[in-house]
Amino acid sequence: MPTIRFSANLGFLWQELALPDAIRRAAATGFDAVECHFPYEVDAASVKAALDETGLSMLGLNTRRGERDGDFGLAALPDRVEEARAAIDEAIGYAKAIGAGAVHVMAGKSQGLDGAKAAFEANLAYACEAAGDMTILIEPINQRDAPGYFLSYQDQAADIVARVARPNLKIMFDCYHAQIMEGDLIKRFEQHLPMIGHLQIAAVPSRAEPDEGEIAYDRLLPAMADLGWDGFVGAEYRPRTTTDAGLGWLNAFRPQAGA
Repeated sequence: MPTIRFSANLGFLWQELALPDAIRRAAATGFDAVECHFPYEVDAASVKAALDETGLSMLGLNTRRGERDGDFGLAALPDRVEEARAAIDEAIGYAKAIGAGAVHVMAGKSQGLDGAKAAFEANLAYACEAAGDMTILIEPINQRDAPGYFLSYQDQAADIVARVARPNLKIMFDCYHAQIMEGDLIKRFEQHLPMIGHLQIAAVPSRAEPDEGEIAYDRLLPAMADLGWDGFVGAEYRPRTTTDAGLGWLNAFRPQAGA
């Protein structure tokens, strides 16, 4: 069975540390890579230095949510195209400066708004062109946590990827969001595997460490590996207490992954 490699999402893990120190802590505790959400207030050179020091890769980061109250991304807001593209340019520039592999373009809360799909697809085409060899990711996010978010279903994401038709546009398959919205994770993952660019995990319903709740990751992750997933698995969860106190799952999952 292929070895499963885990990435620490530093948007949630070790939030008490500065981002460069969180990268170092992730390396010290055995993660194979890191990813983050919104690193823009941190000097890119210091992030790059921590990555070089530890040998970890930064897999990806998000475009900004936006500057208005309630913003949760901009790319599917037809009246804010200029802001959306500025956020895309900023994210790609920062990602290139630190050697990150992907940018997640956040759609925003535009469900039911006329022109949202067209705006999203046009902004994604713009992002894919600007990104060059870098991957652009879109992520279905559940309606319980983000009511009105434009993108919430795997089939919807797959349709957008097909319509935009750029080789560097991929789906971020987040098991937490997918379980809340649709379930049937193995079949949905298998169906869309050629379009999937990143995989994330967290417990459902708590979004805590992946060793509790209704998803049996100790069986799900090996099954996904058997289907052909050889990318990283992003640990994007909110720790029950401290990040360090909850890391028992990391070692518990590895023996089964490498068996």
